[in-house]
Amino acid sequence: MNFKETIPERLRQPSFLLCAALLLSVLFLPACLFHRHRGSLATSVPNGAQPDKVLLQKALNEFKHGRYDVGRLTLQTLMNTYPDSEYLSQAKLAIADSYYKQGGISGLTEAEAEYKDFITFFPTAPEAPMAEYRAGMCHFRLMGKADRDQTEARQAETEFKEFLVKFPQNPLMPEVKARLREVQEVLAQGDYEIAQFYYIRGAWPAAESRYKEIVDDYPNFSQGDRVFWNLGQTLAHLNKKREAVPYYDRLIMEFPLSPLVKDAQQQLAEMHEPIPKPTKAMLARAEADAARRGHRNIFEQALGAFSSAPDFSETLHGPVVLGSPNQIQVKIAKLNGNLSAPASAASAGHNTLGAQTASMASLNSGKPVDPLPLDSNSSSSTSNSNTSGKTQQNVTNQNETTSSPAPPAPKKQGKFHFLKKIIP
Repeated sequence: MNFKETIPERLRQPSFLLCAALLLSVLFLPACLFHRHRGSLATSVPNGAQPDKVLLQKALNEFKHGRYDVGRLTLQTLMNTYPDSEYLSQAKLAIADSYYKQGGISGLTEAEAEYKDFITFFPTAPEAPMAEYRAGMCHFRLMGKADRDQTEARQAETEFKEFLVKFPQNPLMPEVKARLREVQEVLAQGDYEIAQFYYIRGAWPAAESRYKEIVDDYPNFSQGDRVFWNLGQTLAHLNKKREAVPYYDRLIMEFPLSPLVKDAQQQLAEMHEPIPKPTKAMLARAEADAARRGHRNIFEQALGAFSSAPDFSETLHGPVVLGSPNQIQVKIAKLNGNLSAPASAASAGHNTLGAQTASMASLNSGKPVDPLPLDSNSSSSTSNSNTSGKTQQNVTNQNETTSSPAPPAPKKQGKFHFLKKIIP
């Protein structure tokens, strides 16, 4: 008996065989896929693992492969499901890092907000210094050239200064200082272009204000020698030539290799002022900056001109100043006859000035002359200050003679006073 003859004719048709194969695949294939998926879960998630830790590891794996949206959703699930998890700070920081790595205007803006939230909620976490640094770097990466909007540059400067104040002993300190010097170079360049606009057009009061802002806030500006010289010339046009002396001094001492040094020395010699000499440290620093800037070729300079990013190649290496120094104001006060300063200046960290009455002869000559006697209020306040040396002795002598009358003012001479010598 033949086996084929036992199978009905309709069961031996190809269409029926195909339908049977499809039915078997539908029945058994899902079970195979489920078994395989279950085996993969068993290998990736070990038994007894913490679910919040598993979510964190999954999110970090997603970030590693560039799937930022999926990773952030996973971390949001972790924070919402396990609000008391020990991995909460890591999840918050990982979200900020994902935006930072994603980049772009929207990504860096979101990253800066996430970093600031992390600092607010976890101010004592070990990752707080890095969060503060990257909050400043978000603005740093969004900076434009000096002639563009400087909002991002000023915010980056604020964040870096805040880092230097909060974490003075952190290993990131050298990196933050370097970035802060580059930001201040861009800000100083923007103010310098505005000051040059006023200087060329002869708007001397406006130019003086802009130049002084650069001198006080950005002492490491690469074109500081030109700033000092232009400021001195501006003060000369404003009939305040003697106030330019400390600026010429700083030009000679801080930029000893500048071609304007000889001009500054000549100006000081004409005013019969001593000519300072730069220290060995300042000279070595100027030589190092000149050698570093000399390595930049013409091709790199051309690329910098066409690039939309700011140019940091001219940034000088030096100390970072967080506030506005007042050394120049102190020297101007000494030239004008102000000899004393309160002792609280040292404790406050700034050089403040003490007011003292000066005579007209002192103001006209530009050199300190015998001051007029102090009144009772100023004498009492001066006697209570903790001054030392000759200044305290001079103030005490003035207090003892406050009751003495002021010296008589010289009589004015008429236009024809010389006739009195001829006609008796």
